[in-house]
Amino acid sequence: MKIIVKKFGGTSVGSGERLKLVSNIIKNTAKSNKVIVVVSAMSPEKKTSGTTSLLLKAADCAVSDQPFNDVIEQITSYHAQAIREAINSPAIVERCERFVIEELSRLSSFLHAIRIIGELTPISLDNVIAVGEKLSAYILAQTLNDHGMRAEYKDLSSIVDKRYKNIDGDFFKMLQERIANFCRVQDDTIPVVTGYFGPVPGGMIEKIGRGYTDFTSALLTAGLASDLVEELQVWKEVDGVCTADPRKVKGAMVLDEISASEAAELTHFGSEVLHPFTMERVTMAKIPIRVKNTFNPDYPGTRIVNSAPTHKRPVTAITAKKGITVVTITSNRMYDTYGFLAQVFNVLKKHGVVVDLVSTSEISISFTVEKAGYVEKAKADLEALGKINIIQDQSILAVVGENMRYDYNCTFKLFGALATEKIQVGMISKGEMQVNISCVIKDEEVERALPVVHSAFFPD
Repeated sequence: MKIIVKKFGGTSVGSGERLKLVSNIIKNTAKSNKVIVVVSAMSPEKKTSGTTSLLLKAADCAVSDQPFNDVIEQITSYHAQAIREAINSPAIVERCERFVIEELSRLSSFLHAIRIIGELTPISLDNVIAVGEKLSAYILAQTLNDHGMRAEYKDLSSIVDKRYKNIDGDFFKMLQERIANFCRVQDDTIPVVTGYFGPVPGGMIEKIGRGYTDFTSALLTAGLASDLVEELQVWKEVDGVCTADPRKVKGAMVLDEISASEAAELTHFGSEVLHPFTMERVTMAKIPIRVKNTFNPDYPGTRIVNSAPTHKRPVTAITAKKGITVVTITSNRMYDTYGFLAQVFNVLKKHGVVVDLVSTSEISISFTVEKAGYVEKAKADLEALGKINIIQDQSILAVVGENMRYDYNCTFKLFGALATEKIQVGMISKGEMQVNISCVIKDEEVERALPVVHSAFFPD
């Protein structure tokens, strides 16, 4: 039997009832396939009150010498309630509750130490957020055991080889091999794996970002031989990848299939499809990904494949990323200055500024960044190169589709649709491969822009 790797997000396992639902999904799959499960930290529908957010809040309290016991108690009560709702066996309930208490007791001691030191390093923060996935993975494994399956809790928090000091291709190759070897299926036992695999050089949140459990499942999947794995399934709260965010665009449709390059573009430019690092690892291993809905498990979802799309539509989906900052550097000497662009990007590299879009003219360069704070750090060095103009509260609107290269009307449709709403466009970017046409508009105009652009490419 081939393996199906199933990754469940925090809201999918966010209560006792949801844990039972997930157990049934796993049980049905285990009838025909071997299964490995990766889970995020438990979360209700509002992520701000999820376990990871509460753990970050507790860490902030500790480093600022504020009380954090109420936060720890909130996490304890939340998990205790889920355990009692999901599990029938008193012995397993007691085992789970003891595990939660012991993990949170160790966390409290660690937070007290942070409080005394008054400093929260990236590695310390990694150790704090690791607790969330430890709790959810252990509780789900015990829920599966309670429901008649054989499951084993797998903690990845010590999987990183400490000799690696940089996050690069070699680091990820090491990780996927170690994770795959650690989590291989033995007989009919179902490994239930923590989505957290740190601590990592520079910190999990800073270097990988929230949503890192998608990436963990990708590393695990890529580390297994492709002939052993049928697919990676990412279980969310939606039926699949849509032509636009259905919360913002009425009439957005679920896509049966998209290409890996399209999924990567959508993820990078704001669509909550998968963690940005996920696509490369799995598609390099030539393993398909399927996005499915935990609350509608019979729906086939969206399949992400490492090939060109089978549909003939020029555009696959529309997305937008808000909270962008646009930086423009103007220099009358730019045209005659050798290496001006290199100088600009050396400054950005020095201060860790990650750029999305770039546009140049003879006397200026404009680029967009997500983290305005990093721009402020680089401002003095950039001002040495020319006059700086910074505009915040902008958005990148992106139209994505591999077939756009064959349709000459896509650019006209995009900007024509925006013109009908009198939406002013700033920067424009269109790559040679023409998988993506992007432009910058104001944050406040995104809600008007998305529906009209979607209608232009997906008329009723």
